[in-house]
Amino acid sequence: MKPTFTIFVTDGDEYAEKNVHYAARKYGAACISVSSGNPTMMTGKELLQVMAQTEERLQFIMFDDCGLAGEGPGEQAMLEIAAHQDVRVLGVIAVASKTRRGDGEWASVDVSVDRYGKLTHHAIDKSGLPDIEVGRVYGDTVDCLEKLRPATIVGIGDIGKMDGRDTVERGAPITCQAIELILERSGFQDDR
Repeated sequence: MKPTFTIFVTDGDEYAEKNVHYAARKYGAACISVSSGNPTMMTGKELLQVMAQTEERLQFIMFDDCGLAGEGPGEQAMLEIAAHQDVRVLGVIAVASKTRRGDGEWASVDVSVDRYGKLTHHAIDKSGLPDIEVGRVYGDTVDCLEKLRPATIVGIGDIGKMDGRDTVERGAPITCQAIELILERSGFQDDR
């Protein structure tokens, strides 16, 4: 497998898939969406085979645990891919997938983007609004993200939604802003 640079997206529904495909075209990346769905059904090993057949060096990969507690199938696939010697995880778009609860899974984030495109260190909820906590996102596919450090982790609301502010018709602005933050902070340069 050739060296591959990836951004993981912790959502796999149809709205997220449309946005990630749109963003992949915009940034000259591949969108690995065979892992989309609720939950992700492909293993990390199967996804690595798909990634190896893709020409683009930069790849956006979708994962979803469909609300399963602990490290579900999406997170297991994420960790398997991240452990591969030819894969460098530039960052993760950590999607808020439910309202904060005592039993909810959460992950630390470096920064969040609210539904208005403003950067914040506060948690972001599913609708893309800032919460009172600092530096967290609550979701169902975020339990393993600390194991992916030093990759940049950006918290956002529900991709493709956020009260209509992140639709493809509007240019998926919040999704694209999160990708740009990761690319900038990682120092990724496309040499093509």
